[in-house]
Amino acid sequence: MLIYLVRHGESEANVAGFINDDPNRPVLLTVKGRAQAARAAKALKDIRFSHAYVSQFPRARQTAEIILANRDLPLSVDARLNERLSGLDGQPVDVFNDFVRPNPVHLRPENGESFLQQMQRVVSFLDEIALRHREGIVLAVSHENPIQAAVALVEGDTEAAARGGLGNCAWLSLEWPV
Repeated sequence: MLIYLVRHGESEANVAGFINDDPNRPVLLTVKGRAQAARAAKALKDIRFSHAYVSQFPRARQTAEIILANRDLPLSVDARLNERLSGLDGQPVDVFNDFVRPNPVHLRPENGESFLQQMQRVVSFLDEIALRHREGIVLAVSHENPIQAAVALVEGDTEAAARGGLGNCAWLSLEWPV
């Protein structure tokens, strides 16, 4: 299976610098985020996606809908694509970053998950959809941390992936299983 992992466009939380762990709280794309998604749609227009998945968060769903606007492809929601659970919903992003900085792979805030736990969630998603769509080309719209977890799974450098980053509406493609 070939999978394109796309980070959502710029969101209200990105601009304001706060954490949004709750998919039921409607944190939406900004005007810039919608434009980023439109540019991604244009760049990916020739990819013949066979299936599409999205996290539970509205900003990811908005991005996926823009990318898939002119395609007849249903969108499946999968919580395993959700952002890394920090347990710090509504707090400044720097609170989380400062907490995990000494050991971004293993540290987890109370009620949050570690990068390793997130990797387990992401590998479960990748393994399952690879079984379902062996020859498929899959679109998955997610968040920075889950995509970095996929990078760690493919490249094997967990520390570098946990410290890495991915811009809004950036994507990567990978073959799964590796």
